[in-house]
Amino acid sequence: MEVGVFVPINNNGWLISETAPQYMPSFDLNKRIAQRAEHYGLDFLLSMIKLRGFGGKTEFWEYGLESFTLMAGLAAVTERIKIYATCPTLVLPPAFAARMCNTIDSISHGRFGLNLITGWQKPEYSQMGLWPGEEHFRNRYQMLDEYARILRELWEEGRSDFKGDYYQMDDCLVRPTPSTDMKIICAGSSDEGLAFSAQWADYAFCLGKGVNTPTAFAFNTVRLAEATAKTGRDVKMFVLVMVIAADTDDEAMAKWKLYNDGVDVEAISWLKDQGAADQVNATTNVRQLAAPEGAVNINMGTLVGSYASVARMLDEMSEVPGTGGVLLTFDDFETGIEDFGRKIQPLMTCRAGLKTA
Repeated sequence: MEVGVFVPINNNGWLISETAPQYMPSFDLNKRIAQRAEHYGLDFLLSMIKLRGFGGKTEFWEYGLESFTLMAGLAAVTERIKIYATCPTLVLPPAFAARMCNTIDSISHGRFGLNLITGWQKPEYSQMGLWPGEEHFRNRYQMLDEYARILRELWEEGRSDFKGDYYQMDDCLVRPTPSTDMKIICAGSSDEGLAFSAQWADYAFCLGKGVNTPTAFAFNTVRLAEATAKTGRDVKMFVLVMVIAADTDDEAMAKWKLYNDGVDVEAISWLKDQGAADQVNATTNVRQLAAPEGAVNINMGTLVGSYASVARMLDEMSEVPGTGGVLLTFDDFETGIEDFGRKIQPLMTCRAGLKTA
């Protein structure tokens, strides 16, 4: 099973809490995390893009770096680990995004890939005058389908003359083409999102579910398998989970309780309001993000326990058919990477034989 790190491109990582570690994003912070992840044999790094945060007392995600630029920098200071940026498709025309990808492919010597997002939080785009209207909730994957088609044409042929409903190419040239097959990620868990992944993506990402319920995501691998049965493509599921570990289960659970006790209610309220804006897509993962019972870490699956307990739960995840890997976040990223590399990974059957020190 592959293991990646969802690097902290915005302030405070993925804990919306006054009692969680508070920090600002920086290239130096992400460089340290990336190099230690590579040292311990992890497989990939992924950064999101967020253009407006949730506010509140913690000013959650109000401070953030830009994904392509950050990952280009990390590509230059690493040697083996794969690098993925996230493309805000409402902001960047597909031909320009293709050229940016080709540039980072050159920097990374073929280690770069792209996560495509449709954009679901209106204020991120309306603040810049770029929100296409409420109809975007209905047609966003039709738009993304055209976007991906153009990317593939430009990466494979260096030229696109595609004419669609949303994009018009006029003998568009983007050269040189990438040195290797450019991988696409999509994190949409709606029916439309999984259909898109089945058609265009190499990897589909989903949120884990619950606390210490490591295989609760399995229904999404079934849904993905149903979607890929229609396209005949092999697409693996990667699962986003948070690891909160300590020497003992009780110590780890005490940290988890502390973070929940300090939840930033105002920021959570903003998230809930934004999650409710999409009245079209009943199966969107935004509903899960904003659910009140676990919103302190955006309702991602959470593994809380001793190093041995976390290793066991990750092994359980690896046994779910169709699972390609996990994308990890931590309460404290620098400590979390060291603990994973030294104390968790050596105990994982599915990572046997990898570097541990």
